[in-house]
Amino acid sequence: MWYAHNPGRRALQLLGDGAALLWIALWAAAALAAHRLAQLASQPAQHRPRIPLLGSSVDGALRGMAHAGDRIVSVAPAPQSPAAAQALAVLGAVALFVIPVGLMLTVWLPRRIRWTRRAATAQELASTEDGRELLALRALLRPLDELAATAELLPAAPGGTPDQEPDLDPDPDPDPDLDVPPDPGPGSLAKGWREADPVVLDALADAELQRLGLRT
Repeated sequence: MWYAHNPGRRALQLLGDGAALLWIALWAAAALAAHRLAQLASQPAQHRPRIPLLGSSVDGALRGMAHAGDRIVSVAPAPQSPAAAQALAVLGAVALFVIPVGLMLTVWLPRRIRWTRRAATAQELASTEDGRELLALRALLRPLDELAATAELLPAAPGGTPDQEPDLDPDPDPDPDLDVPPDPGPGSLAKGWREADPVVLDALADAELQRLGLRT
């Protein structure tokens, strides 16, 4: 799996992948242009062809740079051989491509691979009962505000029933020592996980899958 199921998460991943491909393409074009410019500068002025895919203004600017390079080379004490100049041109073009692209890949690629491995593992765990318990335990380690939001999604507080009818004739003098179930909260999630409450386990597992973008 390379992309999330959640539309927002998937859109961000597609945007990041597109930006990475555009970065690679731009530096590849820059490296090719630099290599062509180096080849142009190494040729005699009367044999320099027009650089393809470039407008007349850009081509004229590059030719001006090449003429400036000719003046610099003309005052050098020992001009390089054509083979050495060609090797330096290739080396410079490769470095111009590898350095920025390599820096980008060291930041972008490990994060994408890490998410892919986590998503594949989470999907595999979600297919088994024991695996969902592990996902629920993972969800319990999230910040308290996220746990509180997950607890609010529970159908009813522990100890109550979602279909319980309201008491039409309440006792005017309720017993103050009556044990009233607490409202849902992070503590109820921990209690439900310890007691293997299937409702709590499913809520926690789904929250962890949703955090990874595997739930819409």
